[in-house]
Amino acid sequence: MFAHDADDALVSWRQIVGVITAPHVDNPVAGISAGTLPWSTREGHAHVNLQTGEIGFEVRGLVLNGGNASGTTGPIRTVTGTLVCNPGTNGRLVLNTAEVNLSSEGNAHFHGQIDGLPNSCAGPLFLVRIGPSFPVAAAVGRWLATGAVRVSGSE
Repeated sequence: MFAHDADDALVSWRQIVGVITAPHVDNPVAGISAGTLPWSTREGHAHVNLQTGEIGFEVRGLVLNGGNASGTTGPIRTVTGTLVCNPGTNGRLVLNTAEVNLSSEGNAHFHGQIDGLPNSCAGPLFLVRIGPSFPVAAAVGRWLATGAVRVSGSE
């Protein structure tokens, strides 16, 4: 996607859906590993302005779907939103929001800015990932949910 005018620069995802994968089987997106268990969401959405870097997301009911902690956030207490530009190319760029709290009900909200947007952000993806303050380094940055039903501009 090239941001030729202000309308083209607006990208949104009308849903946020959890990672659906078998336990302990990776399902990478743009080279980013998935959480080790399936996750589900009740609802969510995200948006980004590719010209200004204004970004926001909200997810509700982001919880584990299986295992002994099913229906809870397990040990995950923070998440980040991630915009991936140009996935699957050598020009792939991964940009993260600041870390935000994930409530015990699986709710998180962010509105702010990201810096470093490229001139072209083809095929943008949005992910919700485990926050950088998680104490198990191997789990930090794994994706738990993704934006779905992407629309651009005035669609």
